[in-house]
Amino acid sequence: MRALRLFGAGDIRLVEIPEPQITEEEILLKTDAAAVCGTDIRMWKNGHKGVDAEHPLTLGHEFSGTIVETGSKVPFYKKGMKVAMQPNIGCGICDRCVSGAFHLCESYKAFGINMDGAFAEYVRIPAEAVIRGNLMVLPEGVTPQEAAVVEPLSCAYNGFTKCHVKPGERAMVVGAGAIGMCHAMLLHMAGARVLVNDIQEERLAYCKSIFPFIDTYTGGELPEYVRDWTGGRGLDVAVVACPAPQAQAMMPELMNIGGRINFFGGLPAEKEPVPIDTNQVHYKELYLTGSTRSSIAQFRKTMEFVAENLLNVKLLITDCYSLEEAMTAFDKAARAQGIKHVFRF
Repeated sequence: MRALRLFGAGDIRLVEIPEPQITEEEILLKTDAAAVCGTDIRMWKNGHKGVDAEHPLTLGHEFSGTIVETGSKVPFYKKGMKVAMQPNIGCGICDRCVSGAFHLCESYKAFGINMDGAFAEYVRIPAEAVIRGNLMVLPEGVTPQEAAVVEPLSCAYNGFTKCHVKPGERAMVVGAGAIGMCHAMLLHMAGARVLVNDIQEERLAYCKSIFPFIDTYTGGELPEYVRDWTGGRGLDVAVVACPAPQAQAMMPELMNIGGRINFFGGLPAEKEPVPIDTNQVHYKELYLTGSTRSSIAQFRKTMEFVAENLLNVKLLITDCYSLEEAMTAFDKAARAQGIKHVFRF
């Protein structure tokens, strides 16, 4: 089968490898759609621990597919079912796993991160993922491409749940990429007024064209703009959805009393640590939160949002490709052209 594999920093190749073989407790999935994530781009540019020419890795952790083979001991799942995958598999034993937070397991495995992923024609689904609920049958009306994009949406939803958004509040998202737009959609669904800030005017203009409910700002006078936009009160909610330490450091100053800040995603090591004005946190009684990945329950909940037409993730999918066009997809994603780039099989 064809697979897009990482061999080291700057080295991805479309190669032929053997089709996976499954055991009696596993599933073989034919990939229908797989989306490119910012994590894929970072791994391509910077390399990844344990990955080299002798130990290549098939990328891709946002995907959906059709079951083509099931082991004799696999419960419930049948050949022909269309499914989506929550990619984080916990050990199943630690306190985090037994609480349902498989994604926070210290020894977690994830497709396309530390086990072969879905930028390939077929994917082997291990027994742990089968029995712990990582597979979800696609609801009627949800396309494979939409299902692939549910994974990043569920990660945004993880951060959203920590912000306790109320109708009528003023919320700002920093970063107009796919994750930023997921946050904007969730905040709008909860009844907040949403402002999106980014340094790229063209990307903001495009996001405004597909999501007319958002307000946008780019420029060097963000504190003044936020003060006017909020009527002098400050932001109730802020999400930093880009790896920008200066944006993280600025947020406490822009917040209303009792405001909630979500630092979504991590920063490169060379950009750490970030100075925070703790007096702002103290006197404004702010809540600073972080979030990473998503739980299986959050994945299923966001799939419901898509199935029930509460969120239109089709608008995020700006480009579709074959695997042969992988370098075009990666190059455009790296240069922030378009929003979500998806491989179709």
